[in-house]
Amino acid sequence: MKLRHLGWTLLTLIVLATVFAGVLVAMNLRGEDPLPEQPQAFDATPQQVERGRYLALAGNCVGCHTTRGGQPYAGGLPIETPFGTIYSSNLTSDAKAGIGGWSSAHFWRAMHNGRSKDGRLLYPAFPYPNFTKVTREDSDAIYAYLRTVAPAPVPNMAHRLRFPYDTQAALAVWRALSFKPEPFVANAGKPAEWNRGAYLVDGLGHCIACHGARNSLGATETKLGLSGGLIAVENWYAPSLTDRHQAGVAAWPTADVVALLKTGTAPGGSVMGPMADVVFRSTQHLSEADLTAMAGYLKDLPEVPRADEPARSPTPIRRDAGTMARGGKIYDQRCAYCHGDQGQGATGAYPPLAGNRAVNMSPPTNLIQVVSHGGFLPSTAGNPRPYGMPPFGQVLDAAEVAAVLTYIRGSWGNDSAPVTQLDTMRR
Repeated sequence: MKLRHLGWTLLTLIVLATVFAGVLVAMNLRGEDPLPEQPQAFDATPQQVERGRYLALAGNCVGCHTTRGGQPYAGGLPIETPFGTIYSSNLTSDAKAGIGGWSSAHFWRAMHNGRSKDGRLLYPAFPYPNFTKVTREDSDAIYAYLRTVAPAPVPNMAHRLRFPYDTQAALAVWRALSFKPEPFVANAGKPAEWNRGAYLVDGLGHCIACHGARNSLGATETKLGLSGGLIAVENWYAPSLTDRHQAGVAAWPTADVVALLKTGTAPGGSVMGPMADVVFRSTQHLSEADLTAMAGYLKDLPEVPRADEPARSPTPIRRDAGTMARGGKIYDQRCAYCHGDQGQGATGAYPPLAGNRAVNMSPPTNLIQVVSHGGFLPSTAGNPRPYGMPPFGQVLDAAEVAAVLTYIRGSWGNDSAPVTQLDTMRR
């Protein structure tokens, strides 16, 4: 009887939530001026098109809207989320499958309000919570550029989401709780360069989409800022940009931050995983002025250590002697040839492991990914032939990966928490 009662209670709550969501949908749709079905005259100048091409690079639009080996911007890339799979849309100039039948106002509404041409609510895998900050002028420039992209008659694929996440009603509830269209507002107390950096990082760059924490509904916790977060499904950790123990750059020279975004490597670190793709497809193509602006903004972020960062003990962490011996043996066999017997690395080729903040970071998610699946820097104009690390997941089991990482995190002055076998099994 108790289970039956609970079932009816849950059903009632679902019905009430659906009704409430339907009301929200109606409220969301109400008050918007209808847009013309067909695109109105839009005469773009070559300069506007070129600016749009550059801004599309800044937003890394091609990264999500292109499948491997597919035509650029033709969409169809599966984006895995905890709620199911979302497929990116076709942004080419095709009149039926793409946005060839869209007006600049339709495109602006998608960027600023998160609505498709027909007014339907878009899923926030398209990061309109960040793109809402993009100016109308920049939106029109991107639209002008996309109109020049060769048409690709690739139909948009239906998303594969679980109920109720596949409903407009659920999206309406999500938007009511988590989204408000708002333009970028410059900080009058900061110089123009800082504001340009903020506009790029918080808007087109949508850095918080990876470097921010998310709640149970998948919404970015904007109050926590760029404090780091686990990238769902991919299982890479985007480190905090406000914590010097993770990826904060407040103490870095501006030139080093620019170099990291331009080439993928700098004296203080290198990029791998999802960030390598961002550098390859996006930031390496940005101007020196814009990269400098982004660096200035990132350097000025207030220092906020992560709340879940383990307290640093004045005494060394105790480690299992057997695990350390086993890990040391694996290190000598597999790692020392490149990274050195003292974890010193090789300048310009293999990063040092001693004192490396990526090695000592909590959680050890990225270390496990690199050892298991390999670590590869992006090939860029400034670093065309980067060294990469081969994967060892095919020769080391979970216990061995845990052992060698525990050894590395406890040697040569490193003093970070051991890696457990359970940690490695989450890779």
